[in-house]
Amino acid sequence: MDLKIPQWRKSSKSGGNGGSCVEVADNMPDVVLVRDTKDREGGTLHFDPVAWKAFVGFAKQH
Repeated sequence: MDLKIPQWRKSSKSGGNGGSCVEVADNMPDVVLVRDTKDREGGTLHFDPVAWKAFVGFAKQH
């Protein structure tokens, strides 16, 4: 998989109080990456952009 350098951003829904925070890199055409802000070396989830968009849309409704 040939990826551009991920541009990570903290989720706008992540709390600033040391709680459960995630970072998202959605600047690549074929994949959306998600990782734990507190454990950046602990692994990265990879999502298809269409599936990620559907998930975000669902989460915004609930």
